[in-house]
Amino acid sequence: MSREFPIGLTPPDWLVRNLRPQQAAPLNWAALARAALAMSLPLVAGLAAGQPTYGALASMGALSGVIGDTADAYRMRILNIAVPQLFGAVGVTAGSLVYGQGWVTVAVITGIALLSGMISTIGAVSSVSGLLLLLNSVIGAGLPLPGAWWLTPVLMTGGGLLVLLLALLAWPLRSGVPERAAVAATYRTVADLLAVSDGDDGEAYDRARHTVTQSLNEAYDLILARRARYHGRNSELTRMLAQLNAITPVVEAAPAVRLARLAGKPLPPEVPAAVLHIADAVETGYTGPIALDLPAPVNETGRAVDHALRHVAEVATTPDVDPRGIDDRLGRPAALGIRTARATRNVVLSANSWRYGIRLALCIGIAQALVSLVPVPRSYWVALTITFVLKPDFGSVFSRALLRALGTVAGLVVAATVLTVVPRGWWDVPVMMVLAPLVPALTPRGYGFQTAAITPVILLLSDNLNHQGTALLLPRLLDSLMGCAIALIAGYLLWPESWRTRVGDRLADAVADTAAYVELAFDAGVNPAARARLRRRLYRDLSVVRTEFQRALTEPPPTGRRASAWWPLVVAVERIVDATTAARVRVRHGAPPPDRAEVDQVTLQLRELAEGVRRSETLVAVRTDLTGPPDSVLEPLRQEVAAARAIASPH
Repeated sequence: MSREFPIGLTPPDWLVRNLRPQQAAPLNWAALARAALAMSLPLVAGLAAGQPTYGALASMGALSGVIGDTADAYRMRILNIAVPQLFGAVGVTAGSLVYGQGWVTVAVITGIALLSGMISTIGAVSSVSGLLLLLNSVIGAGLPLPGAWWLTPVLMTGGGLLVLLLALLAWPLRSGVPERAAVAATYRTVADLLAVSDGDDGEAYDRARHTVTQSLNEAYDLILARRARYHGRNSELTRMLAQLNAITPVVEAAPAVRLARLAGKPLPPEVPAAVLHIADAVETGYTGPIALDLPAPVNETGRAVDHALRHVAEVATTPDVDPRGIDDRLGRPAALGIRTARATRNVVLSANSWRYGIRLALCIGIAQALVSLVPVPRSYWVALTITFVLKPDFGSVFSRALLRALGTVAGLVVAATVLTVVPRGWWDVPVMMVLAPLVPALTPRGYGFQTAAITPVILLLSDNLNHQGTALLLPRLLDSLMGCAIALIAGYLLWPESWRTRVGDRLADAVADTAAYVELAFDAGVNPAARARLRRRLYRDLSVVRTEFQRALTEPPPTGRRASAWWPLVVAVERIVDATTAARVRVRHGAPPPDRAEVDQVTLQLRELAEGVRRSETLVAVRTDLTGPPDSVLEPLRQEVAAARAIASPH
């Protein structure tokens, strides 16, 4: 029998959200095997050569490669692993050159922290690169590294590149397979969306729609990033892009399916099954005919779904696609040189870039100054902890500090057992083969789990460098707690960036963009491709807003309380976009179009809502004045807008 906590002992919601494990995909056994081999082989080579410290350094480099080994597509693995390794080599070299030089060391590491923070704002790969630049510079400045100045960067980079080599072994045999799998996975999420659209669970529908958006974003990013290199000449990539574009009308039809279901017109079960059947053809590269067993449509929604599915089946199995007829729904990426110049300009001129860089530099400077003035054992762990915790693009700083402390304690329990029971030497190899796979296995579960997995690995490797055994444990815990405290105080509490600035403005922008989408959706003179690109960007922006709100929900009051109060409005805006798309689908397949006055009325209400959200830090009263013909295709949209404006008023 379950027991409830007494009221005074019930943990707050924000704490429960932080401690709850994230749902993770099934284990990637190939990644687990790569982690075991990449981190064990350097130890074997070092022990065999009589230089275990060299093997430990190479294994440290392999650890960073294992952490970055998250992409399925082979070309993305090169970017995710190789580019950060180059930054890491620069970092450890710079750090080792100022080792033991007092305030010079403090100044150099602080400057590197500023640069690291600024480049981390560019994107995912640059964020990991900035992280590794700072991490390795701290290690170089905090540890007496063996050999010549160039040896450690070579060893650590070699360990990271070993992970890349193992990750690319199957490339000649599986070229294009990850990309096809990503497109097929998107098709399957669409099938799931259609299935839940025919049910009564609104929350399940919202989750499925969000999953579709994420899957489309990832697939488009993967295909477009690779296609940019070939400038549209690669027929396989062109075909996959056409397949992604073809599923868009099915996604657009899902909101109409949901509205039809609520009106008592269920979706035939053959429809989701047909999407799954087409997904299998996409993943295997099948180019033969596909027989679709679909019932005859009886209304506008049915005609929309039937037309979209038959088009998808035709495109999915077409072996050759004319690249001139393919529209990149997110826009083809610019050339690498243009993107690099644009990113550099944004970093230098962006207030957000400077703000984060200064925050990180301040915390690292305090940590380096503290350990220079106060004799702290294993002092470089303080700065390492700050580097990991103070990464807003990785999640809430407050949450990461909490989870870092808890994960460190759990990892120390494992490390204490290993360092006490297992003798150093060749026994390190089987131990590493057990511990290393835990890093990719537990990382998807959350930051606390990742910390618990990484801590014993790093301590085992550190003990090969300094042979301090269990004497490492207590200083490791104290340094981690000191780093968490500095990050929370100097990097979080002293920077009162309001929750509204980080999240409220983005939500207001999304509402304003929704108004623009409503305006374009029923304008017959608008290019359909431009309308599709706006819709895709709008869903992508809403996905970012949703992620930001979910992060805010994990923070303590008042931030978490405000996010909880505004969260229903995020869902309401997503439903407004869905209702607009559903109305557009119905018009395209036979329903009477709305009058321009109806459209103008809705867009006016949405723009007023956007301004209200932008000006307010708390919920405020708003006016709702929406009327129109009850049989209009915009009636469901008017209801959603009215609901959103009601949410944005005090209760």
